[in-house]
Amino acid sequence: MKKPASVTMDHVLLALRESNDEREVRIRSLFDFFDNSTLGFLDYAQIEKGLASLQIPPEYKYARDLFRVCDANRDGRVDYHEFRRYIDAKELELYRIFQAIDIDDEELARFVEHVDKDNNGTITFEEWRDFLLLYPHEATIENIYHHWERVCLIDIGEVAVIPDGISQHVKRSRLLLAGGLAGAVSRTATAPLDRLKVVLQVQRGHAGVLPTVRKIWREDKLTGFFRGNGLNVMKVAPESAIKFCAYEMLKPLIGGEGGGDIGTSVRLLAGGMAGAVAQTAIYRMDLVKTRLQTCVSEGGKAPKLWKLTKDIWVREGPRAFYKGLFPSLLGIVPYAGIDLAAYETLKDLSRTYILHDTEPGPLIQLSCGMTSGALGASCVYPLQVVRTRMQADSSETTMKQEFIKTMRGEGVRGFYRGLLPNLLKVVPVASITYIVYEAMKKNMALD
Repeated sequence: MKKPASVTMDHVLLALRESNDEREVRIRSLFDFFDNSTLGFLDYAQIEKGLASLQIPPEYKYARDLFRVCDANRDGRVDYHEFRRYIDAKELELYRIFQAIDIDDEELARFVEHVDKDNNGTITFEEWRDFLLLYPHEATIENIYHHWERVCLIDIGEVAVIPDGISQHVKRSRLLLAGGLAGAVSRTATAPLDRLKVVLQVQRGHAGVLPTVRKIWREDKLTGFFRGNGLNVMKVAPESAIKFCAYEMLKPLIGGEGGGDIGTSVRLLAGGMAGAVAQTAIYRMDLVKTRLQTCVSEGGKAPKLWKLTKDIWVREGPRAFYKGLFPSLLGIVPYAGIDLAAYETLKDLSRTYILHDTEPGPLIQLSCGMTSGALGASCVYPLQVVRTRMQADSSETTMKQEFIKTMRGEGVRGFYRGLLPNLLKVVPVASITYIVYEAMKKNMALD
């Protein structure tokens, strides 16, 4: 970072190649764009609507913060003079930072790709200003970097994680590898909770956590708590790779060929469909894992993986490997939607009430992600119980039959068996994944 020199508005005008009058017209036009009702002032609703019409991605929207910063006299409205004062201060601030930038070639290449509107390989101050003019927080290099690239890596052990922002990353394959290794470590560390959850899910009578723990220990000792973990770890890499490839192919099909940033709805739909493709592709491994975790030990030993797979094929046919697929797919989009909505809400609340208008750091983002992930998983948990029971059952059972059977025999509580160990996994899995992922990024020079 070079030492910034003192700047004046004359420097800004020279960099933008515009006169005072031209600049005045530009600022007035921007104000009028937000003030589409010609009220002569802006309120929060107008700013939010204006940002939405600019197709700014959700992670770059700071409507409430922008309104708060512009409203200097705190009267609940922003007149032109307040708006002009904000623009003056912001352009001076951005020019000062622009002049002081000194980063390595690779990071610069990624940044240019994202900010360079005309794709000519260089960033002018005008492009730099347009990218950050409506960013209401202090323009430091650290804040700008987080404004540009946000990575939220939350893995609750059920779905493959694709870090937000990976599409534009120049080392995406290595980033996927880092995420896969992080997921493998976290799933191994929480394997006992996963085994406990699955065993509780398939039990139809009353079964507490402690009696189930004793049963697993009595049958297989310590190794019993890690039964099926090998398959769970093996799923991480192919599921992540398939989901990423499908996501990249679906994005332009759903959002159009315009490229660049996509909105929340497109990202949610493309992510949900990519998740469905990945889940279908690796579902046979998931079913075998469930059978391995729920079958009775023979002489204190778990059955061999190849023998178990062969028995399913011979006795039940190839269709058996897809039992429970429908309820599994049914929960993907609701889970993702609840998770995303809760995450953004929690982040906004933390920014308003805890951080006082500053951007949340990694710890706050991780906490928001864990909470939203746990909420999303809890909301679709009945579908997960039905899926697991269909996977473990060797007889032909439809989703409707399984729902009716569970409701009649156990009531609503039956759909939440194993929820406690599932929620207990959230904090350690997310924390371990995040720590290992960050360590891998540093070791592989991905920062």
